[in-house]
Amino acid sequence: MEWKGTNPPQMPWGVQLGDISPRSVTIWSATDRPATMLVDIADNPGFRQAQTFEGAVALAAQDFTARLALERLPPAELLHYRVRFRDLENPQLISEPTTGVFRPLPARPQRLRFCFSGDTAGQGWGINPEFGGMRIYQAMLQRQPDFFIHLGDTIYADMPLPLTVPLDDGRIWTNLVTEAKTKVAETLQEFRGNYQYNLLDQHLRRFHATVPILAQWDDHEVLDNWYPQEILDDARYTEKSVARLASRSRQAFFEYNPIHPEAMARQQIYRSFAFGDLLEIFMLDLRSYRGPNSPNRQTLRSPATEVMGSAQRDWLKTSLACSKAMWKIISSDMPLGLLVRDGSTDFETIANGDGPPLGRELEIADLLAFILQNDIRNVVWITADVHYAAAHYYNPQKAQFKNFKPFWEFVSGPLHAGTFGPNALDNTFGPELRWKGIPDGMKPNRSPAEGLQFFGEMEASMETLQIRQFDLHGNAVFAMELPAESWL
Repeated sequence: MEWKGTNPPQMPWGVQLGDISPRSVTIWSATDRPATMLVDIADNPGFRQAQTFEGAVALAAQDFTARLALERLPPAELLHYRVRFRDLENPQLISEPTTGVFRPLPARPQRLRFCFSGDTAGQGWGINPEFGGMRIYQAMLQRQPDFFIHLGDTIYADMPLPLTVPLDDGRIWTNLVTEAKTKVAETLQEFRGNYQYNLLDQHLRRFHATVPILAQWDDHEVLDNWYPQEILDDARYTEKSVARLASRSRQAFFEYNPIHPEAMARQQIYRSFAFGDLLEIFMLDLRSYRGPNSPNRQTLRSPATEVMGSAQRDWLKTSLACSKAMWKIISSDMPLGLLVRDGSTDFETIANGDGPPLGRELEIADLLAFILQNDIRNVVWITADVHYAAAHYYNPQKAQFKNFKPFWEFVSGPLHAGTFGPNALDNTFGPELRWKGIPDGMKPNRSPAEGLQFFGEMEASMETLQIRQFDLHGNAVFAMELPAESWL
């Protein structure tokens, strides 16, 4: 970005909230030059008696992004905040403020409501001003959740956007297209440009200025179905090492998401968020530590069968066993029992076809057995990746592997991408389809204009977990309630 020393800093990408926990939140923004982030907090929109905090210095090495972790927030039903940037070379130059508002969480919440989904701006469906942009973010905002979990595919770095796409009814879908969306992302700046593209959407920006996000990644932050050992045979890419592409993508992911500074310093996507004794979220990273995609039928565990990796798996086991929360939500970028192929012989997913645990399923079988052996209760999975919404009940009486507690998995998405599915279920862990949000026989890659975009919602209390799924228009299309403990 170009700037002149006599003009104040600019804030081209708005503000975001993230990594919320009781009495704390991370505030993110970006500017166009070296500048110090300033954040004002008040319990009123006029910012009377506001507290002012000095955040990080935005520097070129982080693409002039900056964040501030606000700890020990004052108790209030609503807190208003505004972000400004002060020029490093000329401190008299201060940007116009960008404002937002959010609800801080008490130290011991009695009830929490959060949304979850994945998949933003994929399969050729970008920001269409005539359609109204990414409208599902407005539908989620109307639910007023305490926070939002983005389950991955936060960008589609491997999918350039065409200017127009013909729809089946004869209409034309017209995309807003920036330079970053004209080719696959390979350089760090191109990955950054994909995040900047999404932040052009008015609904997404308004949502993220109000609702804190907990972000994880899946494959399209780098490229479809990637694994670290992969060497590309793809003419679109001059960089053939997926490991190098993933390193650049990871940096852009941490720069452009409102992730706590400590987590950003570790560059570790898997992490947990505890909300008193009510709820704990365990966010996974099923990309960074996996073995290569393969037929996935190995009979013994090895580096080739890894999907979480030993360090993450040990962390998850220990964290689940030590958790004091009533509800333990495992936030996974990939579903457990749905089949997704990578080519004609290999599998992208954990599932690999009916039968006993093989390949990547061995790691999941070990985890599920650990949960049973340690009597860890009220574990629920939320997942995305497959671009439709569904509810699955994993029943050991119907499973090939039976050494586990029954549990539920709720799949949601896409937020703003092509709708696909439904996918076949693998009987290894006995999943039963209890609901799906799309019809059988649907043509693939349905556009957002058809309304088959979904987000999930969970409302937790000490007695129950209420689960709902909503469509693009904010209509509830599924609802159920799980009583604590007794359903196990």
